[in-house]
Amino acid sequence: MACRTAPMDSTCLPEMPRRVFMASIAGGLLAAPLAAEAQQAGKVYRMGILGNVPLTDTEGARLWGALMQGLRELGYVESQNVIVEHLSTEGRPERLPALATQLVRWKPDVIVVPSNSNALAARKATQTIPIVAATLSEGSGAIASLARPGGNVTGITLFAPEIAGKQLELLKEIVPHVSRVAILWNPITGSNQGRLYLDAAQSAARALGIQLQVLEARQPKDIERAFTAMSRERAGALLVLADAMFILQRTQIADRAATAHLPAMYTLREHMEAGGLAFYGPSMADNFRRAASYVDRILKGANPADLPVERPTKFELVINLKPAKALGLTIPPSLLQRADQVIE
Repeated sequence: MACRTAPMDSTCLPEMPRRVFMASIAGGLLAAPLAAEAQQAGKVYRMGILGNVPLTDTEGARLWGALMQGLRELGYVESQNVIVEHLSTEGRPERLPALATQLVRWKPDVIVVPSNSNALAARKATQTIPIVAATLSEGSGAIASLARPGGNVTGITLFAPEIAGKQLELLKEIVPHVSRVAILWNPITGSNQGRLYLDAAQSAARALGIQLQVLEARQPKDIERAFTAMSRERAGALLVLADAMFILQRTQIADRAATAHLPAMYTLREHMEAGGLAFYGPSMADNFRRAASYVDRILKGANPADLPVERPTKFELVINLKPAKALGLTIPPSLLQRADQVIE
């Protein structure tokens, strides 16, 4: 991804590696012919990205690559008619305010962020530069409402708290006799959204006859403590809510779930790469790809305040048979038939 010549902090990679890396995550598509009708002739736009995972993270690269592919389909070509500056907290949300201020100084035409917390940090740094978020939720403070965002933030929501109930139902199908399920969440990032998921999970748990054990992990070191508590309280399965820190620590989480013999359901597909058992939820990659259409409309003059926040349209179920076998689980054939992907 192209990097400014002005000095940046350690989150900014040298120009050539960033550009080469972005070309690779977009599948080499950034050199495709420009759609002449997509932009003003000769206009070069600046797009800032305020992310949570480094460019070297494979799943982060997949998601930002989906955004870049969406832009490519709309006629935007890296270093030809759009220059991209990417800054990342690298899983440390306390860095958001400083990085947001730094990105705003670059004066981009639009800023793209992955989540509510990033949107709030960016909006605090600027009230005028449009901000597009790949995941938003009503009540987070980033927008007035999904129908009319109001300020300079808009985008797509991953918000679907009812999936927590579906996730517990699926866990019950995978482990029919489970009676106690641990839920791992980070109350720092997306706390309002997380609590709504917890409320939905509690309601579904009562109907399913399941007792929940809610465990917080604010920092990587808290994950080990959480698993110790799961073992102590004899949880029979685990549900991991969405969080950027959990993505970065996905290998640790999957390994500890395996060691503790806990069947685990994940809210983000990125965990499957690390050996997760099951994922059900909105497609993050689809959200990032759809975010490109917001960028396009804004660069063509649309006001983010008037662009309604869209809901997720693609949900996925992925089952990984390798950890299932290691746990001695037999996945019901009916569940495998419903899965979008079965990893063998």
